[in-house]
Amino acid sequence: MISITITVNGEARQLPTGSTLADALAANGQPAASFASAVNGEFVARDARATQTLADGDAVFTFQAITGG
Repeated sequence: MISITITVNGEARQLPTGSTLADALAANGQPAASFASAVNGEFVARDARATQTLADGDAVFTFQAITGG
């Protein structure tokens, strides 16, 4: 199996080629609805995670969304 290496919050992870952001976050073990996400500094909406294919070297970040007025 061919794999890619990405970082999730600064920690290296290996995933199968063709993995999506949703796959990476599920492997991270956090409830997906509890945080926002970005790939290479670009925000990715929750409903777009399953179509955001990751590439070797991508940097994934998760963070608490800040809301207010």
